[in-house]
Amino acid sequence: MRKLEEPLEGCMLVEGSIFHDERGYFRRLSTAGEAVAVGMPESFRQQGASFNLRRGTVRGLHFQKAPFLEHKLVQCVRGAIFDVMLDLRPDSPTYGRHFGAELSEANGRMLYSRPGFAHGFQALSDDCLVLYQISPDFVQGGAGAVRWNDPDLGIAWPLDAVNVSESDQRAPLFRQHDRALTAPQP
Repeated sequence: MRKLEEPLEGCMLVEGSIFHDERGYFRRLSTAGEAVAVGMPESFRQQGASFNLRRGTVRGLHFQKAPFLEHKLVQCVRGAIFDVMLDLRPDSPTYGRHFGAELSEANGRMLYSRPGFAHGFQALSDDCLVLYQISPDFVQGGAGAVRWNDPDLGIAWPLDAVNVSESDQRAPLFRQHDRALTAPQP
């Protein structure tokens, strides 16, 4: 695993190892040593998968409210996505800025964020599978969101959106975000 760039302090684009041969490939998703070497936690408490049937599907922008702020590592192991992290840390010099990158089965890239970022993505292909590694454990009552298509954020989603959940369509605009929800706790 190697760090490609850190466009926002606390948000890193990394690349995993892929080994190809005549049978296909082996892809190392992550190792503790490699994670620590690039500035991530040694391990994550939970892993999850999101399967997306249709190209254009949008999920996000989701976050966990304090004191349940999350470390998150996202990768696409089938198909391709446009992945976005939005800085919601109130004391950050990049508060309100976002970074987006294509993550795909082919490129082996992953996007990592420290606590205080919102996350979302758009499927760039049908039948794509996205893996998440997250710490700490998810807390249902701690879930929050910012509207994925808020014009003030200026996120350039590559495709017309389809299959956006009702809750994501009704999420608050960024200017309505309560900074205390994503402030680190003492």
